Amino acid sequence: MWEQCKDLQDELVVMRRELHQIPETGGDLPQTKAYVVEKLIEMGIPFVENQTDSGLVAEIRGGKPGKTLALRADMDALPITEENDVPYKSRHEGRMHACGHDTHMTMLLGAAKVLNENKEQLAGTVKFLFQTDEECSGGARRMCAEGRLDGVDAVFGTHIGTIISKDIPAGTVICTPGCCMASFDRFVIRVKGFGCHGSTPEKGVDPVNIAAHVVINLQEILAREIAAVKPAVLTIGHIEGGFAYNVIPSEVMIEGTIRALEEDVRQYLAKRIEEIAQNTASTFRGQAEVEMDWGAPPVVNDAEMAKLAADCAREIVGDSMVIDHVDAPNMGGEDFAYYLERVPGAFMFLSSANPEKHTDIPHHNPRFNVDEDVFWIGSALFVKIAERYLGSEG
Repeated sequence: MWEQCKDLQDELVVMRRELHQIPETGGDLPQTKAYVVEKLIEMGIPFVENQTDSGLVAEIRGGKPGKTLALRADMDALPITEENDVPYKSRHEGRMHACGHDTHMTMLLGAAKVLNENKEQLAGTVKFLFQTDEECSGGARRMCAEGRLDGVDAVFGTHIGTIISKDIPAGTVICTPGCCMASFDRFVIRVKGFGCHGSTPEKGVDPVNIAAHVVINLQEILAREIAAVKPAVLTIGHIEGGFAYNVIPSEVMIEGTIRALEEDVRQYLAKRIEEIAQNTASTFRGQAEVEMDWGAPPVVNDAEMAKLAADCAREIVGDSMVIDHVDAPNMGGEDFAYYLERVPGAFMFLSSANPEKHTDIPHHNPRFNVDEDVFWIGSALFVKIAERYLGSEG
């Protein structure tokens, strides 16, 4: 059944390019949703729409009763202005599919088409989760809250690009047991002082100075409080404050992210960020308010499901193009983790790194692009997993 995906390659390229031109961010994706709905109607696949966002779930019932499998694609884009000079460049200024979600939707739609055409061979049900807001980790939580995983026995998803390494050849499938991606969370520190003229700093409380000390002091957590064998990341990505060269402002905002592979490390990082920020501000006569915007826990693949996916990939692309072990998990995050907390499954990676086609650019870059020749592999992988998991092979 999966071999039929090879014949879809040209169609998949067209779909991806059409989706690439209409990127939308967050949970409200009207044009993207309309596109997916149109394709599902063309295929004759029934679906239900989420109540709380633009997500939707399509469903194919096989010719025989059996287990229920869920396959997921994320739909949202990023607030980035595209710099690629291609005919299918984003038409939405300041928004871009710079993480491959346009491709994820395409590959899942391709799999849905093949599985629907062969549904009588399936022993069970396949649900297709088209999820919003992965970048802000809201979409998966809303899917779960709306009961879209109720009755699901296993769940699989995939991510295209160069996440694992830009040196892995395009078409390679990576699927490992256990933790494969870190948790990801956002924090905001609002340092509050007392504004005054820059010529008389003694009359105020300088939040810029406090913020500088906070940034330096936070690095002490990784350097001296987290064991070297426990990977963790604390990154400051945004600092904002002040409005004139000779004015000490009243507030400075610090924004950053933490990543961890273990939940206790994740919680410890959050606890110490608050303690250090508040105590540092107090030392310099100021105050600090800390907000944790919890993203998603670590992505932990079920060992049996990861093996199933890797075995399916070997049949499609061959042993040499499958990686089932890496030295360390990726420190990027994915809200697919919320599905894996509830249902056994696996999250896979499909490399699209090809330096000759300039598709080895990192994710979230305005020049990010993918090798379109691998699209059929992503669809085939979903189809093969459905064949194997639902027992359609007899």
